[in-house]
Amino acid sequence: MRLDALIFDVDGTLADTEEAHRTAFNLAFEQLGTGWKWSRTDYRRLLSTTGGKERIARHIASLDLTDGERAELVARIPHMHAAKTRFYSAVVRDGAVPLRPGIARLLDEAATTGCRLAIASTTTAVNIDALLHATLGTRALDLFGVIACGDQVAAKKPAPDIYLLALQHLGVRADHAIAFEDSANGLRAATAAGLWTVVTPTLRTEAHNPDDAGLVLPQLGDPQAPLVGEPGGRLRECAWLSFAELSSLREEALS
Repeated sequence: MRLDALIFDVDGTLADTEEAHRTAFNLAFEQLGTGWKWSRTDYRRLLSTTGGKERIARHIASLDLTDGERAELVARIPHMHAAKTRFYSAVVRDGAVPLRPGIARLLDEAATTGCRLAIASTTTAVNIDALLHATLGTRALDLFGVIACGDQVAAKKPAPDIYLLALQHLGVRADHAIAFEDSANGLRAATAAGLWTVVTPTLRTEAHNPDDAGLVLPQLGDPQAPLVGEPGGRLRECAWLSFAELSSLREEALS
């Protein structure tokens, strides 16, 4: 079955961005005088809620507040999130968040075959743009023909809406595409959209259950960063996931 497109999540998948996001949230909270500071443990718990505004809302819901105090804070969520986005973009532009191993290589391999590339992420367009330009430069927009982001759909992951939107804009059937994710919510969204999915967990998502994934790897790997135990574990050809092997593994799984 023909492989026409690869669709990538951003946070945790293209790059391990979550610590940069946590730092940006805390800088925004400090600037706005909320008195909040999310620890790594706090943020790991909050990651089960998809979307930055939604995480702030969940935090507010957990506080012991009067109805009036809660309503006032909820009304400030867009302002808090906008401040957080400015801090995050600055961190990323400084080059503090590299792509995960193997991402740039696989993007290039896929592009040279004519396979189309897309993004399906619940983060904002501003965050995506900052990361892509910091890591891939001006060629980022040439690589990704479709960028679907969270504010374009009513329901965020684990709902399949963002993947269905990306497929619609690509003009590609789900069985002619592959999704790349790092989390349980992302995997649920991709599989609900009918996509065979590669999962590369991070330290924050490695405890998630990826049973529905087509392929699970610690990362995509590179000649300079080979995967331990490969080939011979999940891969057969080399110690990194090549576009050729990705295509053949998918084909075998769907046949």
